Amino acid sequence: MNKQIAEFIGTFTLVLFGCGSAVLAGADIGLTGISFAFGLALIGMAYGIGPVSGCHINPAVSLGMVAAGRMSMPEAVKYIIAQVAGAIVAALVLMIIASGKADYSVAENGLGQNGWGAGYLGEYSMFAALVFEIVATFLFMVVILGATGSNAPAAMAGLAIGLALVVIHLVGINVTGVSVNPARSIGPTLFAGTTAIAQLWLFIVAPVIGAVAAGLLFKSGALDAPE
Repeated sequence: MNKQIAEFIGTFTLVLFGCGSAVLAGADIGLTGISFAFGLALIGMAYGIGPVSGCHINPAVSLGMVAAGRMSMPEAVKYIIAQVAGAIVAALVLMIIASGKADYSVAENGLGQNGWGAGYLGEYSMFAALVFEIVATFLFMVVILGATGSNAPAAMAGLAIGLALVVIHLVGINVTGVSVNPARSIGPTLFAGTTAIAQLWLFIVAPVIGAVAAGLLFKSGALDAPE
């Protein structure tokens, strides 16, 4: 149970501070600040709960670990339940905090939900959003699997993974708001309205495809470190 509690807390932190940076401080810190908020939240949790659960805090990562042969599916399911629950509770807490400002409304200001198309940030197409999320999650998972491999320096894993998430956000916020994490998308979307809910499938399917592809690549031995 300790692992599930850790995953709940880790995902809660990522969503509250990552999405919160956009909702509560986006006008002041801009896209760069939001990008670093997501990455730094992940770095903090990597060192905080990494020794307990590995700090997946992302259903796609857990499934990528299964594909790589580093985790069993039953354990991944427990992780995913905890991750999604943490994201939902974080989104609820964020909405409560944001609603303390008189001119805030979820309909007008959003809750950091992901999306694409007309009216959403850079107004990129669905296909562009799909390609970005698959490729970005694939590369993110490659960093995670490589940085946590037996030949990698363990102390640097959290920093490498967190900085990778920063870079992904710097490039992709205008495209999709950046998911690469179904739990991060599910939490805010449940409170954000019908358009976000209708688009949620992409932010579940695409990250899973990307992460599982990376996991299978590692399992095949194609990215084994030389002896």
